[in-house]
Amino acid sequence: MSDMKQQMAQTAAAMVAQGKGILAIDESTPTIKKRFDTIEIESTEESRRSYRELLITASGSEEFISGMILFDETLRQQTRDGVPFPEIMVDRGIMPGIKVDKGAKDLAGHPGEKVTEGLDGLRDRLSEYRDLGARFAKWRAVITIGDHIPSNACIEANAHALARYAALCQEAGIVPMVEPEVLMDADNDIDVCYWATEKTLRSVFNALNNQGVALEYTILKTNMVVSGKKCSIQACVQEVADKTVRCLLNTVPAALAGIVFLSGGQSATLATAHLNDMNRRYNNLPWPLSFSYGRALQEPCLKTWSGKAENYDAAQAALLHREKCNSLACLGQYTDDLEKAA
Repeated sequence: MSDMKQQMAQTAAAMVAQGKGILAIDESTPTIKKRFDTIEIESTEESRRSYRELLITASGSEEFISGMILFDETLRQQTRDGVPFPEIMVDRGIMPGIKVDKGAKDLAGHPGEKVTEGLDGLRDRLSEYRDLGARFAKWRAVITIGDHIPSNACIEANAHALARYAALCQEAGIVPMVEPEVLMDADNDIDVCYWATEKTLRSVFNALNNQGVALEYTILKTNMVVSGKKCSIQACVQEVADKTVRCLLNTVPAALAGIVFLSGGQSATLATAHLNDMNRRYNNLPWPLSFSYGRALQEPCLKTWSGKAENYDAAQAALLHREKCNSLACLGQYTDDLEKAA
């Protein structure tokens, strides 16, 4: 095995090490502004830097977090003391990752559907990101459920882009995190989500195979199979766990290094409960099931912080609590009692 392949194998294994997951702090500038609007603070380069320093430097995170996905701006920023964020992370045994896509844009000829852009110039950007310390990358594709959608055209366009991105990552010695997200914003029931997720994952793995992507150096970041937010009947925790695992077993090759879930708008505690139930009841799966949450890890921390320096320690404590709960969920050892004790 070449040195590059060996390093990618080590990175992929470390990303889904037992009891560890990924903290997603890769919100684009418009998205972080929406988050800051909820706590009524202005989104400036310094306020973003300060908040992300809070997330990156929380003492004890390294027990539960294997890596953090950063935005381009964050990868280049430093602590108040002038230490680059990637350096701080590596010193604590946390791997820096980087979001490399340029966002979901309207798909021509397909109203209501999106395709993710960002392949132009990606080879050069990946080389620079590796020099800046990134060891894995992420590309998100958005699949919308609605009237007669998702279409085959949307799914296949996004699968192709994900596969080309993944191949470029591996060429650069960077582990690709492949993220096809079936959105949970509509009024569909859980079975429609299952259908759309299964169809999407089949297309993605077919495209990865066509592009020669090595699955043993690849991480899948995907949605859980859940009811749409506006559906009058919300599936219970056990049904979500059962249908998510069944969908994955039917679509994901055993060679894949690991699977991490996005929270996708679930509440912080529900995302944890779903992950826990999967790991508690299914312990002989071909790949580890872990987490790569953004909002479900950050939201309690963000609200506690509210942009005030005096809330810094309490905000970090709120973050660590959620990280610990999800670490336990990776082991199937999370209980509701942990929330009451917090």
